[in-house]
Amino acid sequence: MQHDIRGLPQTAASAEAMRAFDATVEAYLSFQLATGDRLKETLTLDPGMPMAHCLKGCFLLLFAKRDLAARAAKALAEATAAGTENGLTTRETDHLTALDTWLGGDMRAAAACYDAILIDHPHDILALKLAQYLHFYLGDAPAMRGSVTRPFYAWDDGVPGYGYVLGLKAFALEECGDYAAAEAAGRAAVELNPVDIWAAHAVAHVMEMQDRAGEGAPWIDGLEPAWDGCNNFAYHVYWHRCLFLLDQGRVEEVLAHYDTKVRADLSEEYLDISNAVALLWRLQQRGVEVGARWDELADKAAALGRGHMLIFADAHYIMALAAKGRTAEAKGLLDSLAQFAGGDGTEEGVARDIGLPLGEAILAHAAGRYGEAVETLLPHRPALRRLGGSHAQRDLFEQLLIDAAVKAGTAPVARALLSERAEIRRANAWNREMTAAAAQLAAQ
Repeated sequence: MQHDIRGLPQTAASAEAMRAFDATVEAYLSFQLATGDRLKETLTLDPGMPMAHCLKGCFLLLFAKRDLAARAAKALAEATAAGTENGLTTRETDHLTALDTWLGGDMRAAAACYDAILIDHPHDILALKLAQYLHFYLGDAPAMRGSVTRPFYAWDDGVPGYGYVLGLKAFALEECGDYAAAEAAGRAAVELNPVDIWAAHAVAHVMEMQDRAGEGAPWIDGLEPAWDGCNNFAYHVYWHRCLFLLDQGRVEEVLAHYDTKVRADLSEEYLDISNAVALLWRLQQRGVEVGARWDELADKAAALGRGHMLIFADAHYIMALAAKGRTAEAKGLLDSLAQFAGGDGTEEGVARDIGLPLGEAILAHAAGRYGEAVETLLPHRPALRRLGGSHAQRDLFEQLLIDAAVKAGTAPVARALLSERAEIRRANAWNREMTAAAAQLAAQ
């Protein structure tokens, strides 16, 4: 039995293996490209460490790819076998239960497992991080806030990793609309730990929601040098920079950042594709010629869209195909999603309640059937949050609905949605333009 850097007992063969596991968790918290290498080092030093195998299973699920689920199940089996041979603490047993529950498709129950761990072990930073991920993709901002604020009493700057916990708290507060507290926590986290890109990103979210585009891009520019070695999450933060630049009308810079930052390596990761789709759609709606950039996104969407691990990703895949005019393939993804929606897991329910009507609305909008898009999506709009993602990410679908309402000539719907949107986020340039268009419609 060893103890981690925060003093929690853990089944490990040696202090060296325990230090390697701590380094793996640290790399995960800071979104380092070397995270996988750190985990491999840990398992080389201690092939029988249950938590290392468990963490491998979690990492595989984080990719949200159906073909990796079997490997995640194998990692859980190896963790269970290692626990049988070497013993497990109660906390470790609970981590294995959380992974098993997550693998079974019940994301809400898995999040509850991690929250339960934190009641008895508030310094379990891995449980904190995984709970936030699950609550985030459940679209449950209050649960995300509660998950990090309940154990926060046990944290201060004397506990290793405190800065990361501040960053987690900052993001949860931002998604709950407590912008002042979120920004304060995020800035404090970055001051403690400049490599904490999650905390920096939380502050960027605050600036996005408060229409502070003039501050947002410089905030990211100033911190970018600290993110050397960061994984693809950096592309998402560059996406935020593009939103700030777009709101300032700096279109050529947005396109340059798209090519050199947002889609720098044309990856197949769902988050990277979602970033790109959401940015190209916004550009296209503003009349910007995006050239052939939809091509590779549509190709990847066609290849990845039937996995249905996250309906959030599926909606972006459908949008990529629709934008490229590959309607038959987009309808094929919708048919696949309809079959998937017959199951009883968390994402199956999301598919039924919002994934299918959203996909149909995306296709209608792309075909110019704007009234149909409004009629299809508007009754299901309250369920958009269940897609998960942030307010800024889901705003893509709010914009689609508002744009459809304006183009369909349904001024009352457009004005009502714009009014509500302004209460959630300070009206940015797009909001002001659409409000003017809706008012002009109403005056006709």
